[in-house]
Amino acid sequence: MIELTKEYIEKFRNIIEQKDETQAKELLQELHPADIAELYKEVDLKEAIFLYLLLDGEKAADVLMELDDDERHKLLKELPNEVIAKQFVDNMETDDAVDLMRELDEERQEEILSHIQDVEQAGDIIDLLKYDEDTAGGLMGTEMIVVNENWSMPRCIDEMRLQAEEVDEIYYVYVVDDDERLKGVLPLKKLITNPSVSKIKHVMKKEPIVVHEDDRVEEVVQAIEKYDLVALPVVDSIGRLVGRITIDDVMDEIREQHERDYQLASGISQDVETSDNVFLQTAARLPWLLIGMIGGLGNSLILGGFEGSFASNPKMVLFIPMIGATGGNVGIQSSAIVVQGLANNTLKPENILPQLGKELVVSLINASIISLIVFVYNFFMLGDSGITASVSLSLFTVVLFASIFGTVVPITLSKLKIDPALATGPFITITNDIIGMMIYMFIASALT
Repeated sequence: MIELTKEYIEKFRNIIEQKDETQAKELLQELHPADIAELYKEVDLKEAIFLYLLLDGEKAADVLMELDDDERHKLLKELPNEVIAKQFVDNMETDDAVDLMRELDEERQEEILSHIQDVEQAGDIIDLLKYDEDTAGGLMGTEMIVVNENWSMPRCIDEMRLQAEEVDEIYYVYVVDDDERLKGVLPLKKLITNPSVSKIKHVMKKEPIVVHEDDRVEEVVQAIEKYDLVALPVVDSIGRLVGRITIDDVMDEIREQHERDYQLASGISQDVETSDNVFLQTAARLPWLLIGMIGGLGNSLILGGFEGSFASNPKMVLFIPMIGATGGNVGIQSSAIVVQGLANNTLKPENILPQLGKELVVSLINASIISLIVFVYNFFMLGDSGITASVSLSLFTVVLFASIFGTVVPITLSKLKIDPALATGPFITITNDIIGMMIYMFIASALT
């Protein structure tokens, strides 16, 4: 692995300035596609294009898919459609080609497809573009090794050699019947240990794990994680093999989901990167900040209604931050556990009531311990029985409410087909803060 030091990058820049294509090609040959993608972050767009056009087709395609979305978009915008077709798409597997095409408008897609020499590949790309990108069909590729269950082992091996030329990585050999319906998977070990078997169907592994073309990406991720697969066949409604999804596609999807959920939980309403411009980042952050501001104003109205209570008992003010923070923290903890259970499919519909019961028991224990600690502290430090009782009772009530609220909200959002990760962010904090403050004010006013 070559380290991209300042000296190394400067050396590249000098070569680009001198337009020394020979030396640039030699240096690029030494670098992995991921390293070249890192190098492109350190050069300007014109320099990146100069280097790109020196790469052979397969490596150029690999580098393009290693780039961040924003950098890839800038590069594609500057390149002619014919170059994109012949330099990149022609050398990509269909799933990567479809991902690339989705970033372009419909007019450019059509023109690029018209420049692809392999008509079959162009047809596969067109078919895959019809799928929703959040389904198994939108994630799959069509490059795979497929054999017929009635073939002999020698014929199977011959066919595999021919098909392997079009496939970068061979994970599984899929077995179909005469109607292209998936019947099983042929482990590569069987090719070695059973070279003289009469028919493939006698040694194939039957009833393989599959997903359907319209299954959600989340279901694909769960299947690959649950069964420790490196690739997963995709079938249509009548069981015909239409494609396969590989582990690298799933890992990309898992990373994107985690990033999206983390940003939602942080109160960022759309996917943003550090490289995005000021206006995009502002638009992504501002909505929840405005909601938080409205929540703060709501709190101020609640507190304003109890000015008389504060005047007669100013010590009430001391515990406002604690009540709000505790309710928010408890709500986020509860919702985070539920969101995680929904995401990895461990929280099923039949488990919802038991989960609510478990959360209620946990919240009762936590509420009792927290309120007891605060009661003891206030009893000895303040000597005011009214404040001591009201703060402890308020904390107990707020913790119970926040726990149940933090559990119910993500489940409800999931039922409504809304991303439950929304519940773990400012929504829970703001709501618990307002309701917690109302609980505290009413209890404190009644007991002091």
